[in-house]
Amino acid sequence: MGRDRLAALRAQRQNAAPDPGQGDYEMQARPSPSANGTGNGTGTDPLSAFYAEATAIQDSIQEFDDNVTRIAEFHSRSLNALDDAATQANAAQLERLTDETRQLSNNLASRIRALEKPSGAGPDAQIRKNRIDVVRTKFMATLQRYQDVERQYRQQYRQRVERQFKIVKPDATPEEVAAVVNDDQGGGSQIFAQALTSSNRYGDSRAAYREVQERHQDIRRIEQTLGELAQLFNDMATLLGEQEEKIDAIETAAAGVAHDTEGGQKHTEVAVKHARSARRKRWICFWLTIIIILAAVGIGVGVYFSQHPIKSSSSG
Repeated sequence: MGRDRLAALRAQRQNAAPDPGQGDYEMQARPSPSANGTGNGTGTDPLSAFYAEATAIQDSIQEFDDNVTRIAEFHSRSLNALDDAATQANAAQLERLTDETRQLSNNLASRIRALEKPSGAGPDAQIRKNRIDVVRTKFMATLQRYQDVERQYRQQYRQRVERQFKIVKPDATPEEVAAVVNDDQGGGSQIFAQALTSSNRYGDSRAAYREVQERHQDIRRIEQTLGELAQLFNDMATLLGEQEEKIDAIETAAAGVAHDTEGGQKHTEVAVKHARSARRKRWICFWLTIIIILAAVGIGVGVYFSQHPIKSSSSG
């Protein structure tokens, strides 16, 4: 009988034991709201979002700078290419990279413009301004470097065209060389074509003519890129001036508000002093009036009794 009760008690305890999985679940720590950015953590802090975007822009500027380095390498390969196949492959890669870099630079300019929108006055305004200055300066420095690279290789392409033309016509005049190099309104191509008919090195002349045509295309692309870069650089410089004007206006307005607030506070303190002085004077007038009334009553009573003395009653 005792064994049956002991077995029943053990079975009851086993049935009442908690589920291990449920116990582990209840002991798990709840995730912090700030961990996923849905609470009051740094995910929703405007200054943190500003810093994150500024850092992302700086990373993209580094990518932009790397592209400029690769473009310079492709230009160098183009000048040193030995066969048509290598020249065409290099030109295709250069064109793709140039288009990619153009899109990247335009995107960076748009993001910097958005970053520079005034957020009002406050303790973080100067911090934002300093960080924006760093980002904009790096971007403009890379734009300037890209322009320098393109100018350098434009000059080298022109020198290459000049050498190729002199292969066809060694006795070319400086005016003819300038016309071929600049190819103003197609005049250079006509001069080159005429020189081909009188050259005794037909094979070399045809190869030189093909290369000159390719170099002219390279020069046109470079000049287009230089124009776009100059426009971007000017936009950034103009934006800098506009941003400084807006910041100055905000700081002036904030200083005016602070001055008006200080003046209002002083006026309020003066008004409080006047109110306290007026209340003190009212109490003084009140007590003076009471004293005067009491004095008048006392004098009146004294005069009355002096004119109407109290008669004593006779005992007889």
